Amino acid sequence: MQRRKNMAQILLFAYVFIISISLFLVVTNGVKIPCVKDTDCPTLPCPLYSKCVDGFCKMLSI
Repeated sequence: MQRRKNMAQILLFAYVFIISISLFLVVTNGVKIPCVKDTDCPTLPCPLYSKCVDGFCKMLSI
């Protein structure tokens, strides 16, 4: 019985580890939105705004 419980915990740890690494890689690569002027960038909530910098939208805070 104890062996099954340990095996389940190891599998759960492996799943959480894989999902965490996947999320980290997605966030660090990010999504670059191409733009020509500031109006091409999406609107953001109040403390943040987006601006066109070097042809890509960049999020900035006030």
